[in-house]
Amino acid sequence: MHILIAFFIFAIVLHTPAFAGKTLDAVKERGVIRCGVNNALVGFSAPTEKGDWRGLDVEFCRAVSAAVLGDPDKVEYIPLSASERLLALQNNKIDILSRNTTWTLSRDAGLGMRFAGVMFYDGQGFIVPASLNITEISQLNGTTICVQSGTTSEVNLVDYFRSHSFTYTPLVFDKFDDSVEAFLSGKCQAYSTDASGLAVVRARAGSKSEQYVLLEEIISKEPLGPSVMLGDDEWFAINRWVLFALLEAEEHNITSKNVDELKISTIDPYKQRLLGVVPGIGKPLVLNDNWFYNIVKKVGNYGEIYDRSIGQDSPLQLDRGFNGGINLLWTNGGLLYAPSLR
Repeated sequence: MHILIAFFIFAIVLHTPAFAGKTLDAVKERGVIRCGVNNALVGFSAPTEKGDWRGLDVEFCRAVSAAVLGDPDKVEYIPLSASERLLALQNNKIDILSRNTTWTLSRDAGLGMRFAGVMFYDGQGFIVPASLNITEISQLNGTTICVQSGTTSEVNLVDYFRSHSFTYTPLVFDKFDDSVEAFLSGKCQAYSTDASGLAVVRARAGSKSEQYVLLEEIISKEPLGPSVMLGDDEWFAINRWVLFALLEAEEHNITSKNVDELKISTIDPYKQRLLGVVPGIGKPLVLNDNWFYNIVKKVGNYGEIYDRSIGQDSPLQLDRGFNGGINLLWTNGGLLYAPSLR
C-alpha cells in the first residue's frame, strides 16, 4: 500500500505542469526585457555612435529576448557602473544583469544573485607603457596603479600585493572611462582589470596602442556571466538554459546560416528536438518549442556571437585561444560545456 501511495505521489509530481514565474509574467506583459549592462566596455557591452548596443553581454540579453519574446530586439539596455549594478538587480530595476560580472561566493550566496553560468572565462592582469620596460608584476612594487571601484579587480589587487609584500598607490575611479583616461594620460604606471578589459584599454590608445604591453602574469580567476535575483526559479532556469543553448548550438554546428535547412532536413532525433520539429523542448521552461530555433536563427550560436563581439570579426581580435584557450568548447580543449537539452 505504501509503495502504491508513493508511486501515486511521484506520478502527480512528474506530471505537474510548470508555471511561469513572476519575472516571466512581467516580461511578457511589458513586452521588453530590462538588461543591466556596461556602457563603455567595447566587445562586451557598449553603444555604437548610432546608439545601437553591441557586445558579448548584449548578445546574451538578445538571446533571452529571442527565446522569451520571439524577437531579439525587445530589450531595454540600462547602463550601470560597477558600484550600481548589484543594487539595480536587488531592487528589481533590471531583469538580467549581463555586465562582465565575476561569479563569486559573496555575490552568489551573500547577495542573493543567481549566476546563469559562465559566458566568458577571464583573469585579472596588468597593462603598462612599453617605455617603462616592465615585464613582471614584481616591478610594479611602489608604483601607482589605476583600477575601477566596486570590482573584484580592486579587491584582488589589494590581496595580491599584500600577500607578496608589495606596496602600491591605488588610483580608483567609479567609471571605466575615467580610469582608462587617467592611465592613458600617464597618471598611473599601470592599469589592472580583467585581461579582456585590458585589450579594450589598449585599443582605446588608437594609433598609439603599440606603446602599451600586457604583462603575461594573471593573478585571478574571473568567470564572467549573467545573473538574476534569487527567488524566481523559472526565470533563472530560462537564463541558464539560454546560455547552454548558445553553447550546445555551437557544439552541434547549428548556425544562423544553416538552421532553417537543418530544421527541414535533419534526421538526428536530438537536433529535431532542439529545433522544435519534435515537441517537448519548450515545456520545462514554459516557452514554446521554437525558443532554441529563435535564438540560433535571430542571434546565432556562441561562436558566432563571440566572433562578431570580441573575436575575429571585431575590432578587438581576441582569439578563442586567449588565456590558454579556456574559452574554447570542451571538445576543443576549453572549459565551455553545456549539459544535454533533453
